Amino acid sequence: MPVRYPRPLRPGDRIGVTSPSSGVPEELRERLAVAVRDVEARGYEVVTGRCMDGSGHISAPAADRAAELTAMLTDPGIRAVVPPWGGETAIDLLPLIDWEAVRAAEPTWVVGYSDLSTVMTPLTLLTGVATVHGNNLMDTPYRVPKGLVSWFDVVAAPPGHRFTQIPPERHRSSGWDDWAEHPDARTLTLDLPGRWTRLDGGGDVDVEGRLIGGCVEMLCNLTGTPYLDTSTFARTHAPEGLLVYVEAAGDDAFAICRYLHGMRLAGFFDAANAVLVGRTSAPDTASLTQHQAVLDALGPLDVPIVADVECGHVPPYLPLVNGARARVVHTATRGELTQTLD
Repeated sequence: MPVRYPRPLRPGDRIGVTSPSSGVPEELRERLAVAVRDVEARGYEVVTGRCMDGSGHISAPAADRAAELTAMLTDPGIRAVVPPWGGETAIDLLPLIDWEAVRAAEPTWVVGYSDLSTVMTPLTLLTGVATVHGNNLMDTPYRVPKGLVSWFDVVAAPPGHRFTQIPPERHRSSGWDDWAEHPDARTLTLDLPGRWTRLDGGGDVDVEGRLIGGCVEMLCNLTGTPYLDTSTFARTHAPEGLLVYVEAAGDDAFAICRYLHGMRLAGFFDAANAVLVGRTSAPDTASLTQHQAVLDALGPLDVPIVADVECGHVPPYLPLVNGARARVVHTATRGELTQTLD
C-alpha cells in the first residue's frame, strides 16, 4: 500500500495554525505575527484556531485541542496544519482524535517537531499519510542555510519530487534567540563547526528505506501502544525497510539510554536499515555521553548509526518527511540525505 501524500500547496491555499500542545504567551505574539506574515507573503491564507493560549503548558483542554486539530485535518479547505511549536503533553490528544475521520479525509500536511512528534508520527503510522518533521511556524522567519530546504519547499513539491539536502556543517552552540526582544530575528546563529558522526564503527554508509521517527522523550511514552506500531507500518508501506531517526530534546544521557533501550525492546527499530540520530545539546553524564547512550541502546541492532544529523533541537533544521523514500550517504568527505515523495 503506497504512502499517501497531501496535494502540493498552491498560492491561495489555506494553512491552519493551532497549538495541539503549548500555546503562545503574550510576550511572543509578535514573533507569531511575523511568522504568519511570512506565510501570507508566500500567497497562502492563514486560519488561526482558538487553541492558542500560552498562559500555561497547554493551549486549551485536551478535548478542545483534539477537536480543533481533527477539524483542521478533515476540512478540505485547509491544506496544511503548522503549529507554532511543540510543548510537553500532546500525548493527551491521542485517544481523542477521530482517527477514522482523519484517515477517510483528503490528506493534509502537518509540519512540526518536538512534542508534535507525539501526534505526527502516529498520524503517519495509523493513516499512511506523510508528515513533515522540520522547522516549525515560529522558526519559519529564519533564512534557510545553503544545502537545506524549508517546510515551504516540501509542502509545495509535486508527487514524485526528489530533493537532496547537504548539511552546512555548522550549528548553534547553545541557547536561543530572544524573540520577545527581537521578534523579527531572521539569521540563525551557527557558530560551531560539526559533521555527521558514525557511531557503530568505520566505513562508508549508503542505505535506503522509508523515513519514520521523532523526538525520543516523546515517542518513548508511546511504546507498546497502537500509536507507535512501526512493524505494521513497515509491512504495509515499507517492505524495503525503514530509515529510523530519533533526536533528544534535553534529557540527560542516562535517561536517553533508558528510553532508547525501551523503544528497541518494544520493536520500534525492528525494520530499521539504519538509524539517524539528531544533534543534541542535551547533557552528558560523568560516565556516559549522549553518543555512548545511543550506541549502548541501539548497537545490538547491527545497522549503521549516523549521529549529529540536523533533525533535532539544535539549529539548523533538516526537514524529514515521515513516509518518504530516502537514501542516506555518509563518507569521510560527504554527507547527504535524498528524499523522494513516492
